[in-house]
Amino acid sequence: MMERSNLGMGKYSDKNVVITGGSSGMGLAVAELLVRGGARVVITGRSQDTLDAARKRLGENAVAVRSDVASLPDLDTLADRVKSELGSIEALFVNAGISALTPLESTTEEAYDELFAINVKGAFFTLQKLAPLLSTDAGVVLTTSIANVIGLVDTSVYAAGKAALRSMARTFSRELLPRGVRVNAISPGPIDSGILERMNLPEEAAEQFRAERTASNPMGRYGTVEEFAKAAAFLAFDATYTTGIELAVDGGETQL
Repeated sequence: MMERSNLGMGKYSDKNVVITGGSSGMGLAVAELLVRGGARVVITGRSQDTLDAARKRLGENAVAVRSDVASLPDLDTLADRVKSELGSIEALFVNAGISALTPLESTTEEAYDELFAINVKGAFFTLQKLAPLLSTDAGVVLTTSIANVIGLVDTSVYAAGKAALRSMARTFSRELLPRGVRVNAISPGPIDSGILERMNLPEEAAEQFRAERTASNPMGRYGTVEEFAKAAAFLAFDATYTTGIELAVDGGETQL
């Protein structure tokens, strides 16, 4: 079992945490926030190089596990590793996901299936496999998106998957309440997480997308991954009388 390094007493010093999709972007920001507070964290991702870099950045209180949430054998292996490294866990961030543009007229079956396999099936079975390790009063946070409540062009498949997660947050909340486990969703708007770069859009298209999203946002800017991380940690640990909600971290885009 992983031993806690001597980081001193912090807000999360007695907490064990799992973050899927924790090797980059918003997930890595959550991991950094929690590790700084003394938590022991297991992060997952699909790229070994990215995981190695994240593990080096996070230090001794983190374990990086290569795992594809769309693969049930991978999730079984992850659950075994988490049990051996951490025992029980106080927070689970179901954050792994991919995004892609899916125009109605040109989206392939393969693209559709991949988005649902990772973003929906992957989230469901992540929680199924790790739920037995959740401690009493643990917090689960599912990462959704503002795409599930507003109509963003060419995002129908991605948006539908995120809407499914929003629904799951409610149902899982009911199912896990007898154990004292809270389940909430966090819905990021435009966040500077590197997602545009990972989508491999042409530079001009990416710049246009960013400009449009900034102009339409009530705060007139993108959010930071650190702002997302603070909100996610709040749901997992501090919002002890809150379950089944979706917290918008979007500069007011879906509210104003």
